Amino acid sequence: MGSRKGYSTRRIVSLSSFSSLPIFVLTVLSVLSVFSSGCASRKPIADQRQPPPSQPTETPTKTADRAKRSTDVPEAPATPPAVAPTAKRGKPAATPAPSGYTEEGNASWYGVPFHGRRASNGETYDMYKLTAAHRTLPFETMVRVTNLINGKSTVVRITDRGPFVDNRIIDLSFAAAQEVDSVGPGVVPVRVEVLGGVDPTAGFFTVQVGAFRDRANAERLRDRLNALYPPIFIQQYDSPDGIFYRVRVGKISGEDAARQFGEELHAREGFTPFVTRLDEGLPGGGIR
Repeated sequence: MGSRKGYSTRRIVSLSSFSSLPIFVLTVLSVLSVFSSGCASRKPIADQRQPPPSQPTETPTKTADRAKRSTDVPEAPATPPAVAPTAKRGKPAATPAPSGYTEEGNASWYGVPFHGRRASNGETYDMYKLTAAHRTLPFETMVRVTNLINGKSTVVRITDRGPFVDNRIIDLSFAAAQEVDSVGPGVVPVRVEVLGGVDPTAGFFTVQVGAFRDRANAERLRDRLNALYPPIFIQQYDSPDGIFYRVRVGKISGEDAARQFGEELHAREGFTPFVTRLDEGLPGGGIR
């Protein structure tokens, strides 16, 4: 306290000794005196304001060019990556027709006593025409069938469903079997090539799990499976050996999904399934 009092006394004396100075000078001295006194009695307070943002540096020319190219709309839109369609029941799969669709397996042939009977597409089967039966290819599909033993080939039209025999993929007419020299052997390994812009994997398919002479047996199987795998179809098939009743399970969009479903039925129920195209609106039965 003594030091602050002595300091104040000296300040008063000093001001009185300069009373004769002009008023302007006295005013300046008074302001300086007050400022120095305030600085000596207060602690500094940090500035809470944020510093001004720094100015962005100029983007290099090469970087700017790359950024422009990555955001420009191309003159021709890029082709999007192909996405495998999700198989759903009740809606056909919308996929582009595969080019060069082929499959390999065994081919058999059929003639008498099927000659003159109705084929699955509704027309009369003529064993002397170049036709064939296939389980899944659309009717009117043209295919080239090549005997893998001798290299001979023929072009046939799909008019029928079959063969419903394990380890066979196509049933040739008698005329087609003659062209590839398979009449004698009966069953030969072949390559089947789809001709034209047909998508053989699109459409609705079903899985055949049994064929019975007694309709009551077919109905019992239908009733047992209907609670788990609806819908269930019974198709009447008028064969040369009498009427059979085929039990078919499901209405499935896409052949791949139908084959997966067939494998599930085999694993769960022990069936030997046959995936076949569901030909709605066409005559039931067929000759195969």
